[in-house]
Amino acid sequence: MDLLNRIDEVRAQLQNDIQQVGADPQAAENLRIKYLGKKGLISVLFADFNSIPAEQKPQIGRVLNILKKDAEARIQALSEKLKATSSQDEFFDYSLPGLTPAVGHLHPITQTLNRVIAIFREIGFVVEFGPEVETDYNNFQALNFADDHPARDMQDTFFIDEKRLLRTHTSPIQIRTMLKKKPPIRILAPGRVYRNEAINPRSHCVFHQVEGLYVDENVTFSELKTTLEVFAWRFFGADVKTRFRPGFFPFTEPSAEMDISCFICAGKGCRLCKYTGWLEILGCGMVDPNVFKNVGIDPEKYTGYAFGMGIDRTALLKYGIGDIRLYFDGDVRFLEQF
Repeated sequence: MDLLNRIDEVRAQLQNDIQQVGADPQAAENLRIKYLGKKGLISVLFADFNSIPAEQKPQIGRVLNILKKDAEARIQALSEKLKATSSQDEFFDYSLPGLTPAVGHLHPITQTLNRVIAIFREIGFVVEFGPEVETDYNNFQALNFADDHPARDMQDTFFIDEKRLLRTHTSPIQIRTMLKKKPPIRILAPGRVYRNEAINPRSHCVFHQVEGLYVDENVTFSELKTTLEVFAWRFFGADVKTRFRPGFFPFTEPSAEMDISCFICAGKGCRLCKYTGWLEILGCGMVDPNVFKNVGIDPEKYTGYAFGMGIDRTALLKYGIGDIRLYFDGDVRFLEQF
């Protein structure tokens, strides 16, 4: 059994030699010769194997073959490692200038939202936030939605249970604010909202809104109109024209849709505005008295206006983006443009 002891000694010596190897690419070849060459340590063991008794050969032969295969694999791995290290050292030019790290860009939705908030802050609005998981009361009931309103249908709303849902607009922030604060109130409510809609180039089930609310004594529709016109001029340019069309929302009365003249064709008609010369950007109106009653504000004493716009659509118009799905792809090539 003396040969088994020698095999163990060679295995331990191989382990030690591999650990002691430096960065010299020739070291792996030297080890190959030392252990696997014609006169190598393992080759000598195979030569002595022929002289041991026949009954010992199955056991010792198996151990000896394992040692040889292990040595071949470890020396080959060492050789590849040393070659790779040597190649990097040989061809890398340390005098070359360093790589410029990629600079990140704010997402176009973030840029648009920041710009909208900045404009309204200049005219006295403060920002309020709220949870994305809302109650049915804050999202629908307090906002004067009838029990059979289509927006309550599962086709439009992601319900969590009978009383909770993913908010379908940021209007619940207005409800929360009116419940905890007394007029005068002048807030801006930005955030992410959810609706169970098909995903296509013009719509998505996740999008972003910003809504505004102003409540005080003697607030008029004329003030609402002036506020939104100032916003349009600041955001889209002083040459933009505006118009208001009658609309309907459960929580405002009277209600209106606001359009701006197409900034691509200057109102002449093009593909973006569907050859009408106008682009719809938001909805607005005077707060319905029933909403005030639901939050404990006297509708005989106070009036107010509210408005809301989709940030995703506004960014589409502002930057000429043709597919809303690009917002969610995370493609650096798209984001680098902004």
